[in-house]
Amino acid sequence: MPHDLHDHPHALLPPDPALRVKALETILTRKKLIDPAALDEIIDTYQNRIGPQNGARVVAKAWSDPGFHAALMQDATAVVAELGYFGRQGEHMVAVQNTHARHNMVVCTLCSCYPWPLLGIPPGWYKSDAYRARVVREPRKVLAEFGVTLPKETAVRVWDSTAEVRYLVIPMRPAGTDGMDEAELAQLVTRDSMIGTGLALTPGETP
Repeated sequence: MPHDLHDHPHALLPPDPALRVKALETILTRKKLIDPAALDEIIDTYQNRIGPQNGARVVAKAWSDPGFHAALMQDATAVVAELGYFGRQGEHMVAVQNTHARHNMVVCTLCSCYPWPLLGIPPGWYKSDAYRARVVREPRKVLAEFGVTLPKETAVRVWDSTAEVRYLVIPMRPAGTDGMDEAELAQLVTRDSMIGTGLALTPGETP
C-alpha cells in the first residue's frame, strides 16, 4: 500500500528528543498550560541546588559535630530540613551509620525511591533491575563489583527505600582526617558512599 494512503496519524513532533521537548514546551506555553518561569526554577533547582554535594555536607558535619550527629541519627528529616534540604523525595529521611561491625547499603526494590534533596537524581544503575534484585541476595558480590571488599566480620545490612522512608548512609570517617574542616571533609564523601556501594575517600585519594 502506498505510504500516503494509510490513515494512521503521523507524529508532528521532531525526532530529536531535545527538539521534541522544546516543541512541547512551546506549545504548552502558548496554551498557557505551563509557566516558563516555573520551568526555569525547576531546571535551576536540579542543576544547581540539589545533588550529592548536599549529602556530603551533612556527612561532613556529622563527622565534625557530635551534637549534630546525635540529632541526625535521632531525626534526620528534621535535621536536614534545618539545613534547607527538603522537598520532594526528601520528606522522610533516616540516617544509618557505617561502623566496623556493620556496613549499610540502600536499594529500592520496587522502583527507585531516592533522597533527591540530598543526593540528586539517582544513577542509572540504582534504577536497574539487576541492582535492585541482586543487592538483597548477594550484597557482598555487588559491593565487590563496585570495588569494595569488606572484612568478613563486617555485617552487611541492606535497607529497602519506599515512598515513605528514604535512607542516607553515613560512611565511616577516613583515617588521617584529624584537623580537616567540614569543607575539606565533604570533598571525601562520594555519592556512592552515601548509598553504601562505596566508601569515603581517604585524603589525597580521587574518585
